[in-house]
Amino acid sequence: MSAVSPPVALAAGVSTDVLVVFGVVVGALVLFVTEWLPIDVTAILIMVVLAVLEPWTQVSTAESLSGFSNKATIAVLAMLILSTGVSRTGLVQLVGRKLSAFAGENKSRQLGATIAAGGPVSGFVNNTPVVAILVPVIPDLAHKGKTSPSKLLMPLSFASMLGGTLTLIGTSTNLLASETTARLADQQGIAGLHAFSMFEFTHLGVLVLAVGSLYLFVVAPRLLSDRVPVEDDYLTEYALGDYLSEVVVRESSPIVGQTVRAAIDADRFDADVLGLVRDGERFIEPLGQKVVRAGDTLTIRTGRETLADIATVDDLSLTGAPDDERDLEPTTQDEQALVEVVIHSGSSLAGQTLSSSSFRDRYDANVLAFRSRGETVHERMDDRRLRVGDTLLVQAPRSGIDRLSANPDFIVAHEPDEPDYRTEKIPHAIGIVLGVVLAATVTPFHIVTTALGGVVAMVSTGVLHPSEVYDSVDWDVIFLLAGVIPLGIALEQTGAAQLLGEAMAATATVLPALGVLWVFYLFTGVITSVISNNASVVLLIPVAVEAAVELGANPFAFVLAVTFAASTAFMTPVGYQTNLFVYGPGGYTFSDFFRVGLPLQLLLSVVTVGGIAAFWGV
Repeated sequence: MSAVSPPVALAAGVSTDVLVVFGVVVGALVLFVTEWLPIDVTAILIMVVLAVLEPWTQVSTAESLSGFSNKATIAVLAMLILSTGVSRTGLVQLVGRKLSAFAGENKSRQLGATIAAGGPVSGFVNNTPVVAILVPVIPDLAHKGKTSPSKLLMPLSFASMLGGTLTLIGTSTNLLASETTARLADQQGIAGLHAFSMFEFTHLGVLVLAVGSLYLFVVAPRLLSDRVPVEDDYLTEYALGDYLSEVVVRESSPIVGQTVRAAIDADRFDADVLGLVRDGERFIEPLGQKVVRAGDTLTIRTGRETLADIATVDDLSLTGAPDDERDLEPTTQDEQALVEVVIHSGSSLAGQTLSSSSFRDRYDANVLAFRSRGETVHERMDDRRLRVGDTLLVQAPRSGIDRLSANPDFIVAHEPDEPDYRTEKIPHAIGIVLGVVLAATVTPFHIVTTALGGVVAMVSTGVLHPSEVYDSVDWDVIFLLAGVIPLGIALEQTGAAQLLGEAMAATATVLPALGVLWVFYLFTGVITSVISNNASVVLLIPVAVEAAVELGANPFAFVLAVTFAASTAFMTPVGYQTNLFVYGPGGYTFSDFFRVGLPLQLLLSVVTVGGIAAFWGV
């Protein structure tokens, strides 16, 4: 371990440039946390503000747009496309099914299979799509094995994050950290700094994955509650008992002869007709143009008070509520009528409402309820703004569910019985990914070059269709990278990063360099818990490097601490995209992530910092 040099005193005054940049950073953090604007719009706003305030931010228009041409941005874009190609073959799903068959009804084997499916694979396929692919598989595994999905979905997310630390391409955070470090090395000539190689930190990643997996297997099950019932019953899970009712249309009712769409005054009542029973035959969507007859039984979604008002106005006879979800399934078709749908990152629905997106008309689907950031919403759903990670409980015919499954905007939390995978292309996909990794490891070509070559190979071999390439990209992530990269440049060029680094180095008056390294790990974990992991890497790596220089410590060790902490943000559901994907289907609350994630974060802070000191020195 390097000797600790005396900390340099902070500058007596803070320049206007630094204050302006700090103001931009704070504003960006507020927008990221509150989601007042979509992430991509916030990223564009950052670029605009930095360019407009160039006299103080020292970021030119060209530099404000440089994030789009940054190697990390292009590499992440290419890896997202490659990951989609792998998912189209059904390879990850196949692995999940094999592990599911092995696990059976044994709860320990189910958990082990979940960790094994999400962890190692995420080292070579971007971990965000891995979780999106496995979200439909894991609940089916849980319910078949008489286990609550709540016991498995959070471990799936956490395991994928742990697996992402294995290689350079495991997560976009690693790629961005590598390029940020390389830029600092080129600009400042700091000894010891360099871009990551493909397996630069794999030995540390293996240690982190092993310790984290052991925690998930032994400790996490004792901390996780059965938020979702063991039996696959959505009516109980979403507490719909007070919001679903059945009414019989009397002969004197004014809605007789009207269409179902016109029967309920939507401007007056917050209610939906979800089903219709006539002569013993049950129908669901599309119902809008079906004409109501006397004697029809309607299933209505609304609160008890509103239902009483509707019954009075429309002369309806109350008969009770559906006993279970089978009462919401049609008798005319053999299909699944209820399914959970998760709003995917980059979804066109994010920021919209059910009304503005015309969700019902586009998919012939009704939304019975939805979960948003731990809250189950039953009333005024059409007017609530949807966010990434929100989970909708949808009632739809098979055609509507098929359209939802085929749409990259959604993760349908139920695996289709006859999935349309390109299994014959599995050897091609494996060969291409291995080729990308091998070429980036043993040749002088940068990962962005080999990854783009892999994209061409996937299209050329038919693993991906040309029309699927653009849909494969999570544009929110790309715009986020493009926005935060110039923000990192502003921190460096105005001296704001140096000022923060000196402040952090001041902790060396009471801590050794190893202790300061541990503080950086914890600080990064806290910051990443409330903002994007990519944003925290860009903002904190320059600060970490400056602190290491002030201490006379190993700057590369500090870069690794920030990178690993940002890649393993367990404490909140908003700290990492994969947490959002399992938030709704797992029925979790914010406190669940904190209760399970905090001990894991603290455990890995010791393991990671100790491993960095042992492997690279401080």
